[in-house]
Amino acid sequence: MSGGRARSAVVVGAGLAGLTAAEGLAARGVDVTVLEARERVGGRTHGIEVEPGAWIDAGAAYLGARHTELLNLIKELGLHTTPTTMLGASRFALGTGAAGNEHATRDGRFPPLNAVALGELFDHLAELTAAVRPDAPWLTPDASRLDTLTAAEWAERSLTHPDARLFFPLFLGEMMAADPADVSVLHMAFYLRSGGGLRYLNAFEGGAQQDRVAGGAHLLCERLAARLTARRRGTLRLGEAVRAVTQDPDGVTVHTERGATYRADTAVVALPPLLADALDLGPEPPARRAGERTGRGCAVKVNLVYPSPLWREHGLSGWSVNAEGPLLSTVDDSPAGAAVGVLTGFVTGAEAHRYAALTPREQREAALAQAARLFPMLPEPVGFHITDWVNEPYSKGCYAALFGPGDWLRLGPTLTAPHGRVHWAGTETSTEFFGLLEGAIRSGHRVVTEILDGGV
Repeated sequence: MSGGRARSAVVVGAGLAGLTAAEGLAARGVDVTVLEARERVGGRTHGIEVEPGAWIDAGAAYLGARHTELLNLIKELGLHTTPTTMLGASRFALGTGAAGNEHATRDGRFPPLNAVALGELFDHLAELTAAVRPDAPWLTPDASRLDTLTAAEWAERSLTHPDARLFFPLFLGEMMAADPADVSVLHMAFYLRSGGGLRYLNAFEGGAQQDRVAGGAHLLCERLAARLTARRRGTLRLGEAVRAVTQDPDGVTVHTERGATYRADTAVVALPPLLADALDLGPEPPARRAGERTGRGCAVKVNLVYPSPLWREHGLSGWSVNAEGPLLSTVDDSPAGAAVGVLTGFVTGAEAHRYAALTPREQREAALAQAARLFPMLPEPVGFHITDWVNEPYSKGCYAALFGPGDWLRLGPTLTAPHGRVHWAGTETSTEFFGLLEGAIRSGHRVVTEILDGGV
């Protein structure tokens, strides 16, 4: 690799990480071309218009006060936040727990299960989380054992009360879009620590789910893309899926599936690990970006649109937690200032794979039947939207990739190490707020520093 400051760069992926990196490089005098496989920017952010001028998040959505880079970007782009509404009672359908077989209604978000059992569960999780090394999880004491053990195996050994065993997969699905069998204990502990800890990640008011981007998180990428292309040094090409990146002493050549080639001094790959690992980066390929046990984030998002947020009139917040699917939780995602009310249902973990395999008609019927049981006062929705991230070919899952047994020990040490002239971005390359919007932005900033301060 030759030294010197990069004068040109190709960025693969127009999600938040890729566009943050591209805009940062272009602002510092680098000619940047962004290649995006989809016909839209945004990656794992995606907006749906539910009434004229009113948008909801079909992908990544929430943020809190600790997400400082995201809040700075929101301000820079002239955007604003809106609070996640949580006023009113919650609904719970937890089967055999303390709630019995009835749908329970109670204030707050604490489920009607054995409080001592749940306290012990969270004590166990807090102990694991505190022990992990967030900057380098693979160097955590006892990392080898923790990275070999799945979260399901850990729960089988550690949790004795039926209520704790019932609630644990629901909690993990909400936090990580993961089935306990798919992630290592080390990854679970790291994810919770990286995101700010159990209480912060799980909280709305004062936590990581406190606010949303007014108008939808997709606006972040749309405005970054507009700012980039307004510069003389920024170009964006949609519908350009990349298949290979080759290098020689003078630069890189990026090859697309359509047969186009793009030449530059350096490249930034801002793709989820499973997609990055599938690129041809020979003749001397880099360390793997994903392993045999690396999984897709298991999430399907269901948005139910009603004439208004009628549940509020009945003293309900719209929040629910459910032992049976498809909707394992719901939340009020009604757009601020709009007439319509929106209940967002989260289908996560193993349930996401089952639900994604249904026909569209079956998906609709199952979701509407459950919503009617949870909120019988609601009429038929006026809108119904499903976003299947499990089968999205250019994301391969959401919220983020799931690191399975052995992944952190194998992949962690080279997670951010450049491969010659190729640099890596994406929320899965950030040990701060891994899997979140904040992590994506921080990874983009890191890549800009790498390229400008370290040569190509």
